[in-house]
Amino acid sequence: MVTHFCLGVVVLAVLATAVADPDIKVVCAKDSVRVTWRVAPQFVPYAARFFLGNCMPSTWKVLPSGEGEASFNYKFFDCRFTKQLKGKHVIYQNQLSFRPQSKPKPAIFTYPIQCVQKLAEEKVPQFLNPGSGVSEGHSKLVFHMELLNEQLTGVSKTNVIPLGSFMPIWAAVEQKSHQPLVLLMDECVAASTPELHPGSQVYPIVGNNGCLLESKRGSSLFLPRYHSSAIILYLQSFKFGMGGEVYIHCNLIVWDGDYLDQHRKACHVKDGRWELLDDPMRHSLCNCCETSCNPRTKRAADWESLSSHFNSMLGPIIIVDQPDSMANASLLDTGAAQSKKRVDLS
Repeated sequence: MVTHFCLGVVVLAVLATAVADPDIKVVCAKDSVRVTWRVAPQFVPYAARFFLGNCMPSTWKVLPSGEGEASFNYKFFDCRFTKQLKGKHVIYQNQLSFRPQSKPKPAIFTYPIQCVQKLAEEKVPQFLNPGSGVSEGHSKLVFHMELLNEQLTGVSKTNVIPLGSFMPIWAAVEQKSHQPLVLLMDECVAASTPELHPGSQVYPIVGNNGCLLESKRGSSLFLPRYHSSAIILYLQSFKFGMGGEVYIHCNLIVWDGDYLDQHRKACHVKDGRWELLDDPMRHSLCNCCETSCNPRTKRAADWESLSSHFNSMLGPIIIVDQPDSMANASLLDTGAAQSKKRVDLS
């Protein structure tokens, strides 16, 4: 057994050395990427161990030279690409990996893939430009919550969401004279009614003081912030209220400063563990997401007086299995699909 173990270590070491100088070509398109990875003949038996994110090669062929060529041709919503808004650019990121052994054994080689796209000037909405507002010096706040389109470039024109696709939910607070402000989703639930009552049937999305519970059940996550006063919940649609009207109710919290603790945080499951959105190095603040993030400490109670709460509702949203029959449906013009209200900062 010792001999086999040592031999395996030697083989892995040889493979790691051989793949250290890769021949990789990346072509970024508008909504997809094409990656070509040419490898030496000794890697041909490991054709199924090359990955882009969690995707295997679209095609694999052995060249006349004996080398192997893995081609990945995927959309940005495949393969667990991450999407980040930075100024007027959208950045899609992923990584190639060679994993000769199955998980939980680590990959012996990784290579970053990044595609950067510039948003068209006329398509950059006001809410994605934090410098576009004018501070007015009042003690009131204006909250917003909207359903964004798939490209995250503006408000969605439809409220019909295919099951399993993503709903980008944007929440923000106008800073005015209170700068900087930090906005968090303390609690969010889905319900079948625009008003919540004691007996309402609800589906928990965010709970336990900012823990994205839905990220444990699927691929939902908080997207990287473009500004502290806004947050985007990239929510994967679910079966609750299928075919009927669904309303998202959120308790938003804002306060002066960037103080974070177990009761003021944004946490989601990423790469199999809870991670703090605003500082992944402090992921320990999310440990309580598996248990309970109460009771409050005295320090948290002191900060409570500096925070402001706002209950916001987004809807109606209609989640469907067969979206074609409702493809022309659009958001109602009643204002029920958005939220805007002034509240005092207490």
